[in-house]
Amino acid sequence: MSGYEYVGFWRRLLAAAIDLLILFVVTTPILLAIHVRRYFVVEYIVLAVVVIAFWRRYGATPGKMAVGAKIVDAQTGERPSTARLVVRYFAYLVSALPLFLGFLWIGVSRRKQGFHDKIARTMVIYDD
Repeated sequence: MSGYEYVGFWRRLLAAAIDLLILFVVTTPILLAIHVRRYFVVEYIVLAVVVIAFWRRYGATPGKMAVGAKIVDAQTGERPSTARLVVRYFAYLVSALPLFLGFLWIGVSRRKQGFHDKIARTMVIYDD
């Protein structure tokens, strides 16, 4: 698929940092207020639902929106299906497990795709 400007490693890292900052600011007061010890599982499920909902509705998380990026189907350039977005979210684990090589791959891939993008058949491009 040509004609798109792919978002590279550093811009995507900045987007992830923005998302993590927002996550920290939102979840820390909640954690301090409810003192739930087994919160990790609940937090992971809630985070998955929120992230996938943002991807579905806006094509991006707040961090990606801040850097002018969006997620698209790698074959059509259109919005990915919800199923594909769910696969992409859980494929982050594949990108992270081998020493974060799946994320670093964004820096060397021609289409700037991480392992999670390749698995879900998505790509991140600049939003017009």
